[in-house]
Amino acid sequence: MADIGDWVRDKGISEVECLVPDMNGVLRGKVFPAAKLVQFSRNNALRLPSSIFSLTITGQYADVDEHVEAFTDPDMVLRLDPTTLCVAPGFKTPTAYVFADAHHADGTPWASSPRHLLKRVVALCEERGWKPLMAPELEFYLTAPNPDPDIPLTPPAGRSGRAETSSQPYGLEAITEHEDLIEAIYEYAEAADLNLDTMIHEAGTAQLEINFVHGDPVRVADQVMLFKRIVRQVALKHGVYATFMAKPMEHQPGSAMHLHTSVVDMTDGHNLFANANGSDAPLFRHFVGGLQGYLPALAPMFAPNVNSFRRMRPDHGAPINVQWGSDNRSCGLRVPITDRHNRRVENRLPGADANPYLAMAATLVAGYLGMTEELEPSPKTSGNAYNFERTLPRSLEEALERFNDCDPVRALLGDYFFRSFTSIKAAELEAFQGVISSWERDHLLLKV
Repeated sequence: MADIGDWVRDKGISEVECLVPDMNGVLRGKVFPAAKLVQFSRNNALRLPSSIFSLTITGQYADVDEHVEAFTDPDMVLRLDPTTLCVAPGFKTPTAYVFADAHHADGTPWASSPRHLLKRVVALCEERGWKPLMAPELEFYLTAPNPDPDIPLTPPAGRSGRAETSSQPYGLEAITEHEDLIEAIYEYAEAADLNLDTMIHEAGTAQLEINFVHGDPVRVADQVMLFKRIVRQVALKHGVYATFMAKPMEHQPGSAMHLHTSVVDMTDGHNLFANANGSDAPLFRHFVGGLQGYLPALAPMFAPNVNSFRRMRPDHGAPINVQWGSDNRSCGLRVPITDRHNRRVENRLPGADANPYLAMAATLVAGYLGMTEELEPSPKTSGNAYNFERTLPRSLEEALERFNDCDPVRALLGDYFFRSFTSIKAAELEAFQGVISSWERDHLLLKV
């Protein structure tokens, strides 16, 4: 990557958005005049309050009494990652994006930074000579504008002037209803150097899915963040909303972020998940064993919101356990049909609402523990995995209890991250539990 100053001059960039993903995957940061950003970065003068890693999804500060930083709110030093520089499409002023990593004044990384956490897990793998590669499949809905949160979401009208009223999985006529919007998404994504693959119409009304090309987990997570930002902007320009909620509509399927993972040898790049004859390698079985053993305890990292658990219901297209099987979409862990060079496992548990850095970190740390502890998976499931017992938590409250008791992962990810993350999620849960829903008023007001 060229010098940041040379890059912004060559591209004619006037402003740069400095991006720092918070615990919920919300992009925080600052907008700088390009010349100022270059000057500050060279002088090591980029700063941001550390309290951004204590923010709930509603923008409130979590009650983190153990962390004196929540009260003194010291600045973090931001170090730009020049490899992430890209054009930010759609702005009147020529603008660029760049991700930044948060550090203490002494240069140590900020332990509760999700981007750093994923880097940390990748580094654990690389210390063993294992290079993980990941590719998300991200689902989202287009909806009619909805300024009143008390009114349920509805599908938007397409170019025919009509809204979808029934399921149209893989429907070509259905996807061309929003052709102009989709073309704009691809144009913006190309301008931002996002490495996208195919887009399809999913099972829900005006529900779409985009596939990313596999790559380095941190770089791919960055691209998911930018893609979400781009899709929301494009949707608004076309007079609709785009939502990545896990379960935005009551009678429609949820939205997932399926994660395909493989591990290759760092020396020669061969896939460590398959033997030369195409059979499953021991490391592959151990990786799956680790996913089965640890993912149920790591649910808050891939199902971080109360709404996340509305998606994970039997026979609703989302898994309820960690059964695994070959080309079996009822399983939480699916092994696609591939040759040995492309052997991978698909983690179907994460929702589209998950912070991609944390969902990927959870997948990799569970697989890492499986490989290092040589865990064996259960027998493959060939039938309907919904007939097996539910092993995933049913609520965020239950998920947080299991998460806090997962000592092997806590030892790898750090106590500071665990305390910070659970403080935020506990604050969000408490806020939700104080809300009286329309369902309660409808069914209880005059009957109990």
